[in-house]
Amino acid sequence: MFKSPLVIAISAALYQPLAFSFENELEHITVTSDFRQQSLAEVPVSVAVIDQQQIIDEGSQHFEEVINKVANLNFSGGTSRPKYFQIRGVGERSEYRGAPNSSVGFILDDIDMSGLGMAANMYDVGQVEVLRGPQGTRYGANALAGLIYIQSNAPTETYEHGIQTTFGDDDLQTYNGYSSGPITDKLFYRVVFEQHKQNGYRDNQYLGRDDTNGIDEFTGKLKLRYLASDNLTLDFTYLHADLDNGFDAWTLDNNGFDTLSDQPGVDDQQSDGVSLKGSYTGFEQFELVSITSMSDTDHRHAYDGDWANPEYWQSRSCVDYYDENGNGESDDIIGCTYDYLWDKQAERTNYSQEIRLSSNDAGRIFNDSTHWLAGVYFSKLDEENDLDSSYNGWPDEVLDSEYEAENTAIFGQLDSELGQGYQLSAGLRLEHRSTDYDDSQGDEFSPSETMWGGHLALSKQLNDVHGAYARIAKGYKAGGFNMGLPAELSRYKEFDTETLLNYELGLKSQFSELGLNTNVAVFYMDRQDQQVNASQQNPDEPQRFIIYTANAASSTSYGVEFDLDWAISQQLSFTTSVGYLNASYDDYAYLDKYGSEVDISDRELAHAPEYTYSAALTYRADNGWFGHVSFSGKSDFYYSDSHDEKASGSNLVNARIGYEADQWAVYLWARNLTDEKYGTRGFYFGNEPDLDWANKKYVRYGAPRQLGITASYEF
Repeated sequence: MFKSPLVIAISAALYQPLAFSFENELEHITVTSDFRQQSLAEVPVSVAVIDQQQIIDEGSQHFEEVINKVANLNFSGGTSRPKYFQIRGVGERSEYRGAPNSSVGFILDDIDMSGLGMAANMYDVGQVEVLRGPQGTRYGANALAGLIYIQSNAPTETYEHGIQTTFGDDDLQTYNGYSSGPITDKLFYRVVFEQHKQNGYRDNQYLGRDDTNGIDEFTGKLKLRYLASDNLTLDFTYLHADLDNGFDAWTLDNNGFDTLSDQPGVDDQQSDGVSLKGSYTGFEQFELVSITSMSDTDHRHAYDGDWANPEYWQSRSCVDYYDENGNGESDDIIGCTYDYLWDKQAERTNYSQEIRLSSNDAGRIFNDSTHWLAGVYFSKLDEENDLDSSYNGWPDEVLDSEYEAENTAIFGQLDSELGQGYQLSAGLRLEHRSTDYDDSQGDEFSPSETMWGGHLALSKQLNDVHGAYARIAKGYKAGGFNMGLPAELSRYKEFDTETLLNYELGLKSQFSELGLNTNVAVFYMDRQDQQVNASQQNPDEPQRFIIYTANAASSTSYGVEFDLDWAISQQLSFTTSVGYLNASYDDYAYLDKYGSEVDISDRELAHAPEYTYSAALTYRADNGWFGHVSFSGKSDFYYSDSHDEKASGSNLVNARIGYEADQWAVYLWARNLTDEKYGTRGFYFGNEPDLDWANKKYVRYGAPRQLGITASYEF
């Protein structure tokens, strides 16, 4: 059974002799993504924190390798790197055709990259935070399901530098470096770069190449910290990402790794982003914080939709079918002619400004019992999309569109001490969103709406070990529109705002004498007017899908998240994360390719595995030797809401051994040590004319076993 290795790992760690326990001053982990920076033990929300040491011990190169360490976090593998995430079963799964509308926020150093998560390498990252459940007060419409917040290391007041190289299977080559230190006694810098390449685990048998699914990514960061005065600190970040990746991931026979495409796809992203955060503490009763963020991104996603080549299709025997003019005879046996390319390019600019005031100790109200916070927020997103697909050499699906969205919000929060150890946090956000959309097919939409969300949380420190909280939070996701729909789907032209109510109980414990931290959260979620991404194959044009968003009546979810961090001894540490999720529709039916309704009420949501789990054991000897082994997995889950095909459960093992000196280190590592074959994305449709376009399951598989070596030097 898939659960047994985790049970064995936990049992082995929990039943170590008590001689390994020791007095330990637990590391103070601070959650930086909330309004007020609080310790992990104090923040009343289910949040997973992956710190820098865990990232280094695991050898994570990209956020893709961190995902499996977080309970109830999943992703869909329809792109070269994860862009689309699901927290507790909530989130997008596919490349959109019209307007972006994220359920999971993705923030890099205060730069909003929601829906553009490819630019997320882990080198020199100080902390990853995954906030589970709606974050309506803090982040509004882009955090219905939760938030992923990645914070890289800050500039230092003393000089430090480092370089790192990695080589491995699949022609893996990675070169990293950083430099940090003072420019003046008030100005400090940090510069980081990474160049990462690998072939992508695919052999294109038709073209005779092994790099058509390759990764070629450069990322650079510049951070500046200026202590302008005793009261004013300015933090500046510049991010540059040039991601030039291939996309040749699908096979007709589901072998997974030997492709036949003649037009391998691409998955490119070029992003430049800046953020400027100013903190002023010179006022008598409050602090002023301003966060300005701007980004510009060009991205392109293209793929060979027939997954083969002209010679392959001509070798097949096909049954011709009537075209729209009634020409042709259904019993004519001919060689197949099938050549399909899908290509979408987009340019996105995003600007946001947040200003907030938060009380200091002198500014507390209600008899000095309550801290307060108030702020305003504005964002503007502009995107131009150019969709250009071709079928058998002729233009097929062509759509040029322009989209603009403006969000304006006001928000506030009160954090009160009620006495006897009780604390109450109440937050509210009111957000107005207006959009404009037009395209080359004549569709025009200008919806405008006002939404609200927030939270109410009661917490109490029960004793020196345990703290508990109860939280109710409301999240929201803006409504929108579907473009280019045929007449029979005209009722889906627009869809409504989705809301989510999350009820949560949590217990956070610190067993200082044992060096042990545990966090447990139990939740129940009620989604209303749930936005569901539906797809329908066009029976008259089998190469083309009609993709649209519709509102399901509702769905409910409940589950548990458990995180444990245990310093068993000075040399040995153990971490584990376990998630249970039961997420299902209350009432929903989709349309199949013939227009018939298929009722999936009470069925589980897509990309919502019932179990997610991970465990890691790390040994770091006094003489420099290092060892690390980790195990992660998930149970089976539905690939889509539009069919019943599932991904099988998976269990992955990573291992890493090495030697660490004062200034240098070298590691040998293995990922997916058991070479498990596991699916990350799946479709069920007709893509083979020689089978008369009969529906069939197609699966994209994750990376096979990979071995490598990493060396680093710091000075």
